[in-house]
Amino acid sequence: MDRQMYHYATVSKALQELNDKGYTTDFNLEEERIKTNSEDFEISHIYRYEGESDPGDEATVYGIKSKGGEKGVFVVSPGAFSEDGAAKVLLDMSIKGRAEQQ
Repeated sequence: MDRQMYHYATVSKALQELNDKGYTTDFNLEEERIKTNSEDFEISHIYRYEGESDPGDEATVYGIKSKGGEKGVFVVSPGAFSEDGAAKVLLDMSIKGRAEQQ
């Protein structure tokens, strides 16, 4: 993973910023692809938003690049980290990336 950038903004602002940078694929619609081919993806941006007044507003927005150059986003709510879901795969990838940078 080349770099991770943590921005604190609204989810819609994070999605707009990523869209402006060419991250246009909605990888939430392709969750199975991420789960089965995680080695083909890298996380280039992580935006975390924590709702100050409503925990239901919390989310993490991942900016993801495929080895083929496709760029897109995956939005995760806090309760979405099931053992076999794409959100868990992305969390594991981000943790591994942090460990490799140290």
